[in-house]
Amino acid sequence: MKQRYLITIAALAATTASAQTLERRANITGGGDRDRGKCTIEVVVDGQAEVEIRGDRATLRNITGQPPQWRRFVCNEPMPPNPAAFRFAGIDGRGHQNLVRSPQGGGPAVVRIEDPQSGSQGYTFDIMWQSGRITAPPPPPEPHADDRDGDRFYRERQDFYRGGDWRGRLFARVQQDLDYVSRYSFRGDDRYRLTSVDRELDDLQRDFASGRWDRRALNDVIDSLARVIADNRLAPRDRQLLQDDLDRLRNLRDRR
Repeated sequence: MKQRYLITIAALAATTASAQTLERRANITGGGDRDRGKCTIEVVVDGQAEVEIRGDRATLRNITGQPPQWRRFVCNEPMPPNPAAFRFAGIDGRGHQNLVRSPQGGGPAVVRIEDPQSGSQGYTFDIMWQSGRITAPPPPPEPHADDRDGDRFYRERQDFYRGGDWRGRLFARVQQDLDYVSRYSFRGDDRYRLTSVDRELDDLQRDFASGRWDRRALNDVIDSLARVIADNRLAPRDRQLLQDDLDRLRNLRDRR
C-alpha cells in the first residue's frame, strides 16, 4: 500500500513538472520597419517545450524534460489577431523548432521546440507579419539614458555579452540594439531608413545559424551601420553602443 502511494505521488509530480507553464509579457520596443511586425523570443529547453504567442503575451509550456526558462521576449508591436503574411524563422539552437500552429483564424501562434541532447540549450526564433501600421508610435520621454526602461535595456545587453554563446546570436543582438536606438533617436519616416539593415541582419542570422557565410552581405551591414553611427542625432550613449556592435561585427568578419 505504501509503495503504491509513493508511486502515485511520483507520477503526480512528473505530471505537474511536464505541465508547467510560464507566462511572459513582451517588451515592446517600437521602431523597426513600419510595414512589418516582429517578435524575437529566446528560451532555454532541455527536452520538449511549446511557446504559445497571442498579442503581447506568451506562454512557455513544458512537455517533457526539465522545466524550460524564459530569456527574452521582445516585439516592435503586439502581434494582431489574424496577422497578414505571417512568417516563422528559427534563429539559433542545436535541436528542432517548428511552427505547429499558425495564428490565422484568431488563435495563437504555437512553436514547438525539441532538444534531443542531454543538458539545457538556448533557442531563439522570430515571428514576423505584415504590420499595417500607418503612423509611427509616439516618441518616448526624453532623455531615455536615465529612465528606468533605458537602464534595464543596457543591463540586459551587458548580461547578454557576459554569456559564453553571444557570438552565435550577434546579428540578432545588433538588430535589437538598432531597433531600440531608432525608437529614441529618429522621428517619423526617417526612423525606417534602417529597414534594409534590419532585413540584412535577419538574413545573416539565419545563414550563420545554418553554417552558411556571406562576407559581402556582412560588409554591407558594416557599411550601413557605420553610416548610422555618423548621424549627429545620436545620443553619446547610443553612439557608443552601436560603435561597440560595429567593432564586434568587424572582428567577426576579420576572424573568418
